[in-house]
Parts: sequence; C-alpha cells; structure tokens
Amino acid sequence: MILEIRVGMVHGLAGVCCALCFHGVCAPPEQEKNARPNIVMFHCHDLGQYLHCYGVKTVQTPNLDKFAEQGVRFARSFCAQSGCSPSRAALFTGRYPHNNGVMGLTHANFGWDLNHDEKHLAQILKHAGYTTVAVGVIHETRSGPKRCGYDKHVPKNLAEEGTTAALAELKRLSSGSQPFYLFAGFTEPHRMRYPKGPGRLQGGHGLPGPHLLPDSTLGVDVPGYLKDTPGTREELAGLQGAVKHIDEQFGRWARSIQELGLETNTLFIATTDHGVAMPRAKCSLYEPGLAVMLLLRHGGRQGWHGGIVRNEMVSNIDVLPTILEVAGIPAPPNVQGRSFAPLLDGGFYKPNTMIFGELTYHDYYDPQRSVRDERYKLIANFSSAPSFQDPSQQWRPKSDVAVPEFPAQAYHPHLEMYDLENDPWEQHNLAESQEWAHVKTRLARSLCKHMTDTRDPLVKGAVMSPQHATTMKLLRE
Repeated sequence: MILEIRVGMVHGLAGVCCALCFHGVCAPPEQEKNARPNIVMFHCHDLGQYLHCYGVKTVQTPNLDKFAEQGVRFARSFCAQSGCSPSRAALFTGRYPHNNGVMGLTHANFGWDLNHDEKHLAQILKHAGYTTVAVGVIHETRSGPKRCGYDKHVPKNLAEEGTTAALAELKRLSSGSQPFYLFAGFTEPHRMRYPKGPGRLQGGHGLPGPHLLPDSTLGVDVPGYLKDTPGTREELAGLQGAVKHIDEQFGRWARSIQELGLETNTLFIATTDHGVAMPRAKCSLYEPGLAVMLLLRHGGRQGWHGGIVRNEMVSNIDVLPTILEVAGIPAPPNVQGRSFAPLLDGGFYKPNTMIFGELTYHDYYDPQRSVRDERYKLIANFSSAPSFQDPSQQWRPKSDVAVPEFPAQAYHPHLEMYDLENDPWEQHNLAESQEWAHVKTRLARSLCKHMTDTRDPLVKGAVMSPQHATTMKLLRE
C-alpha cells in the first residue's frame, strides 16, 4: 500500500513537472527563447492613420499596406493623448498620462517626466530576460534611455539613417541566444525645420522637410475638417512626401525580418504617437488627432497574421499588456490597459465599450478630456483657450480648418458632443441640443466616473506645470 502511494506520488510529481516545463517555467534557455517571441516596434511621429490602407487614397504606402494585408490592422485604434510625449508614455507604461506623470512634453522647459516608480515596457522585458535596444527618438522621458530599461541606444532619429542602424542591430540581435526587444522611433513625418530662404521664416517648420520632396502623384485628398485651399493642398502634398519616405524605410524593415528568418517568432508592430500635424488634428481630441495606425504581425501565431481587420476599439494603453501576455510576462498591477491578445487568439475578450482621450499640456495649458462610444463623442474643455492648438509651428499657418470659421476669434465651449456616424469630421456640436441631452448626460457621467476612478488631478483643479515649480524656485533663490 505504501509502495503504491509512493509510486503514485512519483507519477504525480512527474506530471506536474512536465506541465511546468510545457509552460516554460523550468524550460532551458533555448526552449524559453523559442517560446518567447522577439518584439520589434516601428514607431514614427505624427502619422495618425494617414495611410492608403486606412482610406487615404492619394498617399503612397505600398509597404505598410502590404504589411496590413499580411498581418492585422486595427481599424479603430486610438492614442490616450494627442501630444508627443504623453502618447508615448501611455504606450510604454499602459497607463493614462495623468497617471504616469507625463502630461506634457518632456524636453526643454516643458519638463514633464515619468513618475519615479513607473515601469517602462523595456524595463519589464529586460527584467524578464530580453535584450533591449532602442534606435532613434525617445521622447517619453527626459531621463534618458537607461531610465527606460534599454541596454543600448543608437541616437539616429531620421528614418533613413535610423533604419540603417536599426537593421544592423536586428542582424546582431537575431544571432544571439536571448529573445530581444528592438524599438525604433523616427522623426518623420513630423514637421521639420527649414533653413532661411525665399518665402520662409528663419527656423520655420514645414512639410515634408528639407531633405524630402512633396508627393502629389496620385493627387491630394483634402479631408473634411480642412478647407480645400492652395495652402492646404501644398501642405498635404508635403505630408504625403514624408509619409511615402517613411513607407520606403518600413519596406526595408519588412524585407530584413523576412531575410533573417524572424517572421515566425517575432511580434512586429507598426504604430505612431497621434494624428498628423495639421490644424484640428494633432493636439486636439477630435478623431484626426486621436486615431492612430496600429498594424502588427506574428507569423507563428494563429489569428495574428493573414490580412485580418479588427473593428473593435482599442487604445494605445492596451498595447503593453498585449505584448506582455504574448511574452508570458505578468503585467504590473497598476496597468490600466487591457490585453487584446485573447481577441486575436480566438479566446474570450470583452471589447472596450468606451475610449477615453485627454490633453493637458502641449505648447500650452489646454486641459481637455473626452469619451467616445460606438457612435458618439463628448469633449469636456476646462479652460477658455483657443478652439484648438495649432501644430503648424508657423506664425502664419498655410492650412485652414472648415470649423470654426474664424479660429482666431473662437474659444472652447464647456462641452462638445458629436455624432460620429453622421458627422465623422466633428463639425456640428450637439452639446446644447435638447434632442441629444440624454446622450450628453450618459457620456458626461461616464467621463466623470472615469476621471474620478483614475484620480485625474483635474477633478481637484488646475494642473501646474514643471516650469511653474522651477520658476518659483528661481524667484526664491
């Protein structure tokens, strides 16, 4: 009887051990490497969803379109904030900007930074055994790449030189014995500084950049939130030239991953921070500011390739927990995003019924919060600032918006509400209409609850900038 019990215990322990090894708990290093995918992220400034595969027919993006045809495209993907640093901080922490500490730009006197205890994606992956490398733009912290958890950083910010450096790193990493995370962030299609010349101000910014040419080969499609003027068409042609350049560099990435045999064990993600740098897009909570490209492919995982289009609403705070779930790494308990891995794997997934957006600081203090559901959006404005922050970086913008008619004389109302189904460009504010009062009340309650539940500092009052504290310190010296 004792012998039978002992034999049973041995068989039971063997079964448990086999189960643990199957799940990678006691797997040797090589098996663990094969079980955990490499993570490669291609990221650029100010792209929004300005791609042919997202419906912009006059922009040439054959490489990103092909990637979408071979992978997964999220048709309704949004950023948490439509400003550079806050959006990136949300992406790399899985937390809203008002929670992770980056409510404005991190460089110069803007001075925002991640909270001391915030965990960056690269930190989490490095702790789990990944080799971590970054190339190009790191704009989610002012404390440098080591703060983020990168083993190595190559400061090549322009897309062409950065891609050359990144592909050299990709080749090196692919020959190693550890799974790796390679991030690359590029400046284009951000507006770029031009030297002084005819018709240009010294240091003026514009599109596509002094090293690129505009592209109107397929014409210029003017979106409904902009007026169809010569200046708008000129800038959109410049934007198309910059996006075409980014697409050409992305094509080099896709070919290299294929040539190195990495497709079956690499999660390859292409995304951006926020909308294009046109008025009423970037730095606004309208759809052209919050909607972002999100394309991905994992050739060795069913449901993660094959030209799939997902229409569920996702936020960029959902990306970090998704990556960690695929890698078999627990997400930090304070992560606010929700993994969409079960959605692609065919498991149980409850789609987001609401997406929240925010803006606190960019060029200046302009506190706004938004909530949208499947059809309607509510925007709450907490200051009487101008109706939108203009990201043109020019004293005299070339592009004009359709609404408001006179931007220089237009200021925020308290609330804005839009029917996105019938008014996709958000031209008709329904917030004061009694016919839609029940929708406004429902969305307002949801937004207020979200702000309260996430301890948004706006609930208690105005948010002071880092410059405020620095200036007071200087006055007291």
